[in-house]
Amino acid sequence: MSRNNAGLSAERIITEALHIIDGRGLGGLTMRRLGDALEVEAMAIYHHFPLGKEQLFDAIVEHITDVSPAGADGSADADDPEEEPDPDAQPPADERPWDERLRAWAHDYRAGLLRHSGALSLIIHRRPDTTAALRSLELHYAAFTEAGLSGADVVRAAATLDSYVTGAVIHQVRAEGIGSHDPAAVDGRHPTVAALRGTALDHDARFADGLEAVLAGLRPA
Repeated sequence: MSRNNAGLSAERIITEALHIIDGRGLGGLTMRRLGDALEVEAMAIYHHFPLGKEQLFDAIVEHITDVSPAGADGSADADDPEEEPDPDAQPPADERPWDERLRAWAHDYRAGLLRHSGALSLIIHRRPDTTAALRSLELHYAAFTEAGLSGADVVRAAATLDSYVTGAVIHQVRAEGIGSHDPAAVDGRHPTVAALRGTALDHDARFADGLEAVLAGLRPA
């Protein structure tokens, strides 16, 4: 396979970049290492991402956060750079109740963030203004409008849901992360913590229960 032309696509580059991030962390992703993994010269990557790593990071964020249905809405195939998306195409109607749509989005979004938790810092530090983010925002706004909210209440409800999912993921990643080399001692100064120390926490169940509480709290009175 030629190191200058290996039938590269943006999607293939993103997928391989995520493999590196998942295995080595964000700091382990370099254009040279990515080129070696793809068996191309690093400069071949710039044909798809001419602005370099920051443009690739933007594409990675969109890839991870795009949990809405794709392909059926008239958008271009991600593997076909020649096909232009139809900006006026409408996604197929989702007939599920508003809370089921939001519940499905929340579980899918959480799964995507956990699957590529090494890229969380990219998501946190980038404004959600991608096409994928706008699709999710449309889903949220439409669902909460259907629930009976309006105006600023819709915006606040959508922000609350997004904050819950993102915060739950960060909490789980931290809990499962590398421990401190010199952890603080739990002693008499922390009696409540000591009493609950060792209590098992099922992250899946905690997330599901918390999500139901959030959705219930966001319903109109």
